[in-house]
Amino acid sequence: MKDILNELEGRRSAARLGGGQKRIDSQHGRGKLTARERVELLLDAGSFEEFDMFVTHRCTEFGMENQKPAGDGVVTGWGTINGRMVYVFSQDFTVLGGSVSETHAKKICKIMDMAVENGAPVIGINDSGGARIQEGVDSLAGYGEVFQRNIQASGVVPQISVIMGPCAGGAVYSPAMTDFIFMVKDSSYMFVTGPDVVKTVTNEHVTAEELGGAGTHTKKSSVADAAFENDVEALAEVRRLVDFLPLNNRAKPPKRPFFDDPARIETSLDTLVPDNPNQPYDMKELILKIADEGDFYEIQEDFAKNIISGFIRLEGQTVGVVANQPMVLAGVLDIDSARKAARFVRFCDCFDIPILTMVDVPGFLPGTSQEYGGVIKHGAKLLFAYGEATVPKVTVITRKAYGGAYVVMASKHLRADFNYAWPTAEVAVMGAKGATEIIHRADLDDPKKIAQHTKDYEDRFANPFVASERGFIDEVIMPHSTRKRVARAFASLRNKQTQMPWKKHDNIPL
Repeated sequence: MKDILNELEGRRSAARLGGGQKRIDSQHGRGKLTARERVELLLDAGSFEEFDMFVTHRCTEFGMENQKPAGDGVVTGWGTINGRMVYVFSQDFTVLGGSVSETHAKKICKIMDMAVENGAPVIGINDSGGARIQEGVDSLAGYGEVFQRNIQASGVVPQISVIMGPCAGGAVYSPAMTDFIFMVKDSSYMFVTGPDVVKTVTNEHVTAEELGGAGTHTKKSSVADAAFENDVEALAEVRRLVDFLPLNNRAKPPKRPFFDDPARIETSLDTLVPDNPNQPYDMKELILKIADEGDFYEIQEDFAKNIISGFIRLEGQTVGVVANQPMVLAGVLDIDSARKAARFVRFCDCFDIPILTMVDVPGFLPGTSQEYGGVIKHGAKLLFAYGEATVPKVTVITRKAYGGAYVVMASKHLRADFNYAWPTAEVAVMGAKGATEIIHRADLDDPKKIAQHTKDYEDRFANPFVASERGFIDEVIMPHSTRKRVARAFASLRNKQTQMPWKKHDNIPL
């Protein structure tokens, strides 16, 4: 009996070493943690339960029968984050470069299936050289099986990808289908074809960092949601994000203890909006002053900065926030901001997270680049996302809400539940100057008349009261009471039930 126990410990020790001490040292030398170290940091201490530690590949081609490391390059299992269950897989770059084989993929599929069956999030830590070439199509089949699991799990359990090394070729499509992607600066990258192939095919000279590094994907492509300085910071932020999310689509988001008065008055908000309608202000200040303890978890902070998305808590409960940012492009909607916000709104609706929308939008960005880029269809994505969302929706208009952009930003016409406006709000088809020049085209040669017409238009329409008269605004509220009014609104909506007509699925304008 003792011999068998010793053999078990010996096998476990060998499996825990992955590709061996030399490769572990090499991994550390690049500023990266090993697969197991990452899992230990991500999960609560002592909570990890590993599966398939002794699984090996079945390939006998190209001398692979002589290299059969236990675990086959991926650590899989489940554990807890702040006491709540999650499933996790972590690719081990020290074992055959973390390459994906048939059995490697089967290990990932196994925990993804369990996550869906048991209703818990899946967190994937990617650090892989790609498909295991020696296995040929078997490796590709493994990728395909993982992709299918991503699709089946979408909208059922939250899926989070953490890119902590290379992720190239077909491997990128699994993270791309997950809900959130985090990267590590200077040590992770994602691309379909690498720099060498790009150089051969297009004659472009580009580094891996320029082609698919964290900066590229957080600022230009919007593939990634955030980038962090190192593995430790990235994993700490994943833990923080999981704390905002429900375990699955049938569970409510977690409620956390809070020490902030829901009726807190913020007198500084009464002067947040400048007297000059063209002067910007920081919408994040409003978000932070509404949130419990000023805690805001921003998503895609470095992309499309003219719109803000992220999570706060109100009375301890998770709320998704979408807000125009007047500090960037006057808060205008464009292709990138519409895509960013639509994706976030749809995630919130999938997982029953209420949505708070803060509006200060002068319209859609004009120009040939926007029209040629399909701003019509991309703008429709945000419109569609808000219109199909059945979660509680509360909207606060702080200043401008003009034209089609007013309708798109969770207006009453898209079945928002509470639509509030500050006294500084202007709900109109367009700004006074543009409207006057169209309505009173005949008087364009007379500056005095145009000035009077503009003032008349402002007096009538540059306020929230016309919309209030029509019932499109439920209440004009004092800015200092915004937290109290919004918190009470969401509290009243906790038992909301709305159903869409039966359909197999919708056809969002992709």
